[in-house]
Amino acid sequence: MPSLWRRLLSNKAAVLALAIVLVIVVTAAAAPWLAPYDPQTPHYGDALRAAPSVDHWLGTDGLGRDILSRLIHGARISLTVAGFSVVIALAAGTLLGMLAGYFGGWLDEVISRITDMMFAFPDIVLALVIMAVLGGGSQTNLIIAIAIVYTPIFTRIARGAVLAIKGQPFIEAAHALGLGHRRIILRHVTPNILAPLTVQVTLSLAFAILAEAALSFLGLGVEPHAPSWGNMLLDGWSLMPGVWWVAVFPGAAITLAVFSFNILGDGLRDALDPRQVR
Repeated sequence: MPSLWRRLLSNKAAVLALAIVLVIVVTAAAAPWLAPYDPQTPHYGDALRAAPSVDHWLGTDGLGRDILSRLIHGARISLTVAGFSVVIALAAGTLLGMLAGYFGGWLDEVISRITDMMFAFPDIVLALVIMAVLGGGSQTNLIIAIAIVYTPIFTRIARGAVLAIKGQPFIEAAHALGLGHRRIILRHVTPNILAPLTVQVTLSLAFAILAEAALSFLGLGVEPHAPSWGNMLLDGWSLMPGVWWVAVFPGAAITLAVFSFNILGDGLRDALDPRQVR
């Protein structure tokens, strides 16, 4: 573990990305205290669609709501949706992948064929279909849709990792000692497949943030009045290019978050790669 941290901290880009991710997480957690205004309250005393100023650092939208406050609260929505959806996808995908890789046979065939079928659809298209079936318009449905979309990637990674170690001597020794399947999976298989899954978690968080924004922008995400980054993009789209700040700032926040999680994921992958050890 110390060597892992040393390799990660030696990657300046990954350290910067980690710092940005931590700032976003802290901002989301402390949103009620950091936001200067209520994100839902119009400020009629100020001009609607006011440009960035001393009173409103990032300006106001078409209803006079403070953009900075909505961005801060939007970070909480984006991270909540991304976090819960990735955790669900990680749990479900890892379980399915381990079962398919460990037991093989017909179970592997069924899980692999379902996974391949889901991979045949672009992520956003599959998410749109699931949201349409669920009814859309709620944070819970959005979490379920994104979780379903990203479960196959965790299934495939877990299955491949299990297949890579299933024939190793320590697994065969565990079988020879008469250990049960559950104990072998929990004690010997799971710890040895955590590295690729950890990397995929950070990458999936980036894509989940992007998926939440895209679905909200298309009107199938969180509630229309919620201050999510996707809703802010939708609100600002019709005001471009004159009232540029309404759309530019949430777009920049999405870009920064997705870019940071991706860079962090690349850094973790390099740090966890034994070939990178010097």
